[in-house]
Amino acid sequence: MSLRFSRLFFVALITACAATGALAAGAAKTTKAKAAPKPALPTLVWRGDYATARAVVDDVAKAYEKSGKGRIEVQPFNTVSGLEAVEHGLADVAGSARGSAGGTESDLVFTPVAFDALVMITHPSNAVPNLTAKQLHDIYFGKITNWRDVGGKDAPINLYAVASPGDGVEYSLRRLIFGRGNQPVAAPRLYVNTAKLEEAITLDPNALGVTTLSGVATNSKVRMISVDGVHPSLATVTDGSYPLYTPIYLVTNKNNPKAAQVDAFMDFLHTDQVRALARQHQLVPYADAPQLAANDQARRAKLLSESGLKMPAEEAVPGMQASGH
Repeated sequence: MSLRFSRLFFVALITACAATGALAAGAAKTTKAKAAPKPALPTLVWRGDYATARAVVDDVAKAYEKSGKGRIEVQPFNTVSGLEAVEHGLADVAGSARGSAGGTESDLVFTPVAFDALVMITHPSNAVPNLTAKQLHDIYFGKITNWRDVGGKDAPINLYAVASPGDGVEYSLRRLIFGRGNQPVAAPRLYVNTAKLEEAITLDPNALGVTTLSGVATNSKVRMISVDGVHPSLATVTDGSYPLYTPIYLVTNKNNPKAAQVDAFMDFLHTDQVRALARQHQLVPYADAPQLAANDQARRAKLLSESGLKMPAEEAVPGMQASGH
């Protein structure tokens, strides 16, 4: 072997060894990085009605994760599915536009976090501007069946509703205009949740149904109808002039093994950041409007009196004053 070739072979050997060492070091670093991943954020499962999910939970979940405190897995469907999931440990938090209806729900903790408006919606081509509480009572009871009888065109009122009698929006409306949330109504067109109901109303010029202000405030495919001469808005809910407002609740199970994580999330809901998010979605933070809860009984008595009804025996809306904090 020549001296020149020996030198070249030695240089190549040293270079190869160095490269091998660098690759091994890089592999070791990669292995080390994979062996120590970043700890996953604790996750809570939220399940409930579409109205509450769209209202604020989606944005709150994003803000909560961004804060580094945890993750919220949002599973919107309807009120009853959320309450049953929390009761049986399949979800950690439920969203509901009504308080406890008693029975097994009595073991759950209903925490009011905001006020929303129950709004009557119709197709944009329907020109009826206003309905009274008495007219709503008679429409849902089946006494008024034609738009002509409430100042509209000669056409049938196609009343839409959510199928489940325990749906938060439906239950709360019926409680306000009938005095009991489980009142049967003359609504043959039934849907699994408010999102599907809203979709159907966009296709029917003679439709009428109830949903929430937070859900349709920016939806130009439906039109909100005033009630007793007051248009639903953040301002008219805040001052109590719009009569069909309802608390929005987050519902938890006191026996949940993730109680500490749930408490941390519920505390997060009281931050200025979340309260600002609520207002952006046309919700009134519950703590910002104590007068709405204080005036609830008088408001309900007035609505029922317009239809010749008296207040039921109970003293307050179930769950209205319940709070885990």
